[in-house]
Amino acid sequence: MAHFSMGARMSGRMEDGESSDSDHRRKRRKMGQTFQPAATAPSASPAAKPNPFAAKMMAKMGYVQGQGLGSDGRGRLAPIETQQRPTGAGLGAVREKTKQAKADEKREAAFRGEVLEDSEEEEKKRRKALKKKRLAGLGGVADVGSTPTRPKTKYRTAAEIEASADGLEVPNVLKSIIDATGSETKLLTSTAGLMSTNSTMVAGETEAAKIARRARRDLEAFAEEWNTISERKQFFELQEAQLFQEMEEQDEAIRKLDTIVNAVQELQLSATENLGVADQQATWEKITRRIEDLESEFTDEIDASVLQEVAVAAIHPLFKEAMQDWQPLEDPTNVSVYLARITRVLGIQPASTGTDIALNSNSFYSNRPSKSTTPYETMLYTLFLPPLRHTITNDWDPTDPAHLLMVIQTWSSILPPFILTHLTHTLIPTRLITLLQTWKSAKPPSTRHPQPSPHTYIFPWLPHLPPHHLSPSASAGLFSTLKHKLKSLFQSYPLNHPPPSTLTSLLPILPPTFLHATLTRNLLPRLSAHLSTNLLIDPSDQDLAPLTQTLAWLAPQAPWSLAPGTTAHLLAAQFFPKWHHTLYLWLTGTPNYDEIRAWFLWWKGQFPPPVRDHPRVAEEWNRGLETITRALDLGEGNVAAELLPPSPPSLVSPPPPPPPNTAKPDQEEEEEEEPITFRAVLEAWCAEHSLLFVPLREADPTSGLPLFRVTASATGKGGAVLFLRGDVVWVREGKGKAGAVFRPVGLDEGLLERAEGRWSVV
Repeated sequence: MAHFSMGARMSGRMEDGESSDSDHRRKRRKMGQTFQPAATAPSASPAAKPNPFAAKMMAKMGYVQGQGLGSDGRGRLAPIETQQRPTGAGLGAVREKTKQAKADEKREAAFRGEVLEDSEEEEKKRRKALKKKRLAGLGGVADVGSTPTRPKTKYRTAAEIEASADGLEVPNVLKSIIDATGSETKLLTSTAGLMSTNSTMVAGETEAAKIARRARRDLEAFAEEWNTISERKQFFELQEAQLFQEMEEQDEAIRKLDTIVNAVQELQLSATENLGVADQQATWEKITRRIEDLESEFTDEIDASVLQEVAVAAIHPLFKEAMQDWQPLEDPTNVSVYLARITRVLGIQPASTGTDIALNSNSFYSNRPSKSTTPYETMLYTLFLPPLRHTITNDWDPTDPAHLLMVIQTWSSILPPFILTHLTHTLIPTRLITLLQTWKSAKPPSTRHPQPSPHTYIFPWLPHLPPHHLSPSASAGLFSTLKHKLKSLFQSYPLNHPPPSTLTSLLPILPPTFLHATLTRNLLPRLSAHLSTNLLIDPSDQDLAPLTQTLAWLAPQAPWSLAPGTTAHLLAAQFFPKWHHTLYLWLTGTPNYDEIRAWFLWWKGQFPPPVRDHPRVAEEWNRGLETITRALDLGEGNVAAELLPPSPPSLVSPPPPPPPNTAKPDQEEEEEEEPITFRAVLEAWCAEHSLLFVPLREADPTSGLPLFRVTASATGKGGAVLFLRGDVVWVREGKGKAGAVFRPVGLDEGLLERAEGRWSVV
């Protein structure tokens, strides 16, 4: 009101037609009244007068007095308020939101269906929750930054102290001193008790409280020490019980050791007293039974005691006496039955076979803790192995494996691995290889000088021989020697004799790939030459021996036979040219077609069905029929002049490609044989001897033929430099290219020594 009266006095001083303030300024002055700190809303001031002009304009726009702005009435009810701050104060010094702003926010939240809490109330709740959380985490501490409240000292009574120390008795006098509490001051005149209250004494000068405090401290310290001593007493009692238990166990161990010592003395005495006795079986039975009793009685002490050494010491004299006159081939078992009964005492844990023992890294013998050999192994190595080794080397006949096989089978379960490995890997294979090398595979069997078949003395040892002796790829060993003998058989065995039965017997250990390659490279060229040289087609006096001998090696029922296609192409190359030539001579002479027909059918019956029905052979038969039909068509007078002669053997056309496969799934697919070159033969020979065949990128300056290197080095260096001319190997000798001379060599040890660098010029 003062503001408005001052404006009226100021306006009275001016002229009536003029005004010092415009309408805009008057509005601002009026609105300024609403921004006073004490004001909260226009409606709060009853003296505030609305602006008629503004009210009319807002009414035209739809504004209703008392409602908020906007079409839905949810806008502001009052103009924006200002919040004054003290001079120099920044943001945050006072609360920024006014009451009107908070009221607007609550009203807006009500329109949305929400309840808006006051910010101060929210802050209070947040602080209250935080305070509860701190109290819960800090065990009742009001604030982390505040000083913690000192806990109130709690004194225990004499009865509580006495109860906490089990077995402790507190005198009643001391209880009276410790429990002297209360607001009255008591005077202590004697140790018998406390006197009545002395009201004339000052509380700060009495000695009763000091005496009670000291007594309480001494009693608590004494009670604590009492508990400590009680715990130590319990510990010593437990330790004493453990020591007594250990002493009892030691006494039991000493008793068992005394028993073992007595048993050992009995064993040694029994073994010594019975030396030289005729009936050694009874002595062995007695000692073995005693060792078995010790094993069953001291099962847990066997590994930790010297029972193993004691057992070996007990049986050593008897075992030595038994081995002195032992004949392994006559008495294979000897004392093995007794050793097998005490294997656990002797520390024997063999595997199933000698090969498995030698290769088993988890074997008992492969994990030796301290000694290289056990007493039992030393005894067998020094007493058992020498007589058996002498027998195998000098007395044993490898053609009779039964007796030595019985020795190995009987002793293998109780022999150390290194001894069994020495027998089956070295001694026995050496004798077998020596015998196999004496086998004359290229000679037929003879009744005057019979040769044992290799399978009779090789097959029984197959379960006991090491893998490298039976590997087809091994360059040395039993199978390598057998391969060389079989090659010699196919290269030199007389073809006028039937195939040896030994070949059939050895088939189970011969790989099919090796057998097929050996037959193709060594036997098939010989059969072809045999037919070409010895077979003559003579209708008047036919000799079938060459053909019969050839078919005996290539018969389909033979286990080693080649595919029927190979036999068919061999006949097409060596038999049918001669047969067609004889048929041509017969037809161009004075033919008798009935005899020719019978002759034709007779020849077809000489071949087995798989060969006769082969497409390549059937083609030759059809070719003969066509020749006969052509002669019949020409007539007797024109046959000699117009019938064309057959192609000579050298002009026989190569076999046609095989027809498409129409056989059933269970029938074998016939494969055509590829032509074999001498280079392929040399490469196969190098592969069999583990040699490298390396083509060099140069040629011999004299002959112009390409050079090759055959070497045993994995780097491809060294060895022999050679070239191939026909079916001959020419090897370079001499150092340097200028002074080098090429000499022919065969596929034998000479070329092998040159390839391995062992060749020396004599």
